[in-house]
Amino acid sequence: MSPANFGMVMATGIVSMGCNMLGLHALALVLFALNLLLYAVMWTLYLARLVLFRQRFLNDLLDHLRGPGFFTAVAATNVVGSQCLLLVHWTRVGVAFWIIGLALWLLLTYTIFTVLTIKENKPTLDRGISGGWLLAVVATQSVAVLSALLATHIDQPLRLELNFFALSMWLWGGMLYIWMMSLIFYRYTFFPFSPGDLSPPYWINMGAMAISTLAGSLLIINTPDAPFIASLLPFLKGFTVFYWATGTWWIPMLLVLAVWRYGTKQFGLHYDPLYWGAVFPLGMYAACTQEMRLAMGFDFLRVLPEVFLGVALLTWSIAGTGAAKQAWRISVRGR
Repeated sequence: MSPANFGMVMATGIVSMGCNMLGLHALALVLFALNLLLYAVMWTLYLARLVLFRQRFLNDLLDHLRGPGFFTAVAATNVVGSQCLLLVHWTRVGVAFWIIGLALWLLLTYTIFTVLTIKENKPTLDRGISGGWLLAVVATQSVAVLSALLATHIDQPLRLELNFFALSMWLWGGMLYIWMMSLIFYRYTFFPFSPGDLSPPYWINMGAMAISTLAGSLLIINTPDAPFIASLLPFLKGFTVFYWATGTWWIPMLLVLAVWRYGTKQFGLHYDPLYWGAVFPLGMYAACTQEMRLAMGFDFLRVLPEVFLGVALLTWSIAGTGAAKQAWRISVRGR
């Protein structure tokens, strides 16, 4: 079982919110109900694995490549919390998810990065880092997003503090991306790169920037409720566009690399739970572009959210079909 399996919840949640943003409310609610079920199933499987295969679970947590996959649990928790606020206005439930998400973020951030720092046997850079490391950025920005959304559902003075906390997490997530992306880009260009190295989580290169754009756009919209943001508005708007432009730059690059992997190198295409790491960025790009368009009046971007939501729905359907077939095969073998 991959530590990144909560990516299924992340992908379903953001596609649901994208549907809600673009007026597909019925479909958004269906996906929300499904996501609540998936979230419960994932926690059941994770806890069962911790109990039944404790050593394998801990080995994954302390591994350079697999460990960052656990950050999907943080992002999934905050995505479900955001759904609760936006789709059904469950403020207290949203607060509960925010508390759980923040606790998980603190636990995983300071456990994983402490262990990776002090462990004696470490892999070389080309064998120890991948796009999956950027899940730490996604997790951080997911806390910022849910905090900004909660700020619109809670009265002062907590509204002010939540906006400040959201701003702080947004800034930290951006700094973390710069650190990690520098290493990942260095690994890209100065070490041998095989088709097997281009795993689906490399799409998080774009997804991390997309969720950073979403968080920045929400902070811009929240400016009337947090006067201190007004003095930072030019900075906020500039960096939000900067994040969006960086994420946009990655899309053609990732498509070219995908053609190289599956076309030129004829790498086998079969279902892998890590493919949810490619669905999430597509849905997030649709959502963040729509939110940025509304926050900054960029009506000339109107068509992009609709196109990318359609692509996200298609890839979600393909990945979901693959997951269902795999689950069916496992159940048949179990009998």
